[in-house]
Amino acid sequence: MKLIALVGSLRRESVNLKLALTMQERYRGKFELEIANLGTLPFFDQDEEESPPASVLKLREQVAAADGVLILTPEYNWSVPGVLKNALDWLSRGDKVLIGKPVLAAGASPGMYGTLRGQLHLREILSSPGIQAVMLPPAGNEIAVAQAPQKFGEGGARLTDERTLTHIDVIVDRFLNLIGQR
Repeated sequence: MKLIALVGSLRRESVNLKLALTMQERYRGKFELEIANLGTLPFFDQDEEESPPASVLKLREQVAAADGVLILTPEYNWSVPGVLKNALDWLSRGDKVLIGKPVLAAGASPGMYGTLRGQLHLREILSSPGIQAVMLPPAGNEIAVAQAPQKFGEGGARLTDERTLTHIDVIVDRFLNLIGQR
């Protein structure tokens, strides 16, 4: 099984990128996780919608080829970052490769609530007519790593908090079951 990760942060030391890398390693036996580079995408421009740049075409191909999408988002001002929204805008046009695609939202933040408010907004975006992603019901299926810096091991390279990892294991298994039902 092949999944694609869209990480909504461009920061080199992003805890969301580290969460994606943790998941890439932890679930290697269950799926292959490719991490897309959203930093190469230009701002969405409707004038270029019919003939998008190569970086947009590549992202569309990656998403179309994946069995599911993992979106890891920080929370900026109780919403999703512009880089992630930009990618979703490109993916909602043209081939609309997210329609009917299973998507799992996750996020990590230094705050007390993880990225719950940003993920609520993300769910609204993912239900829009140009996207119509398939998701697990929200109650009990959130991956919102709160107080993230304390939950990453020495050097902070990977998530090491066992309680959090066990919770993520359960949600990932539910997501893989959702993909298997499609």
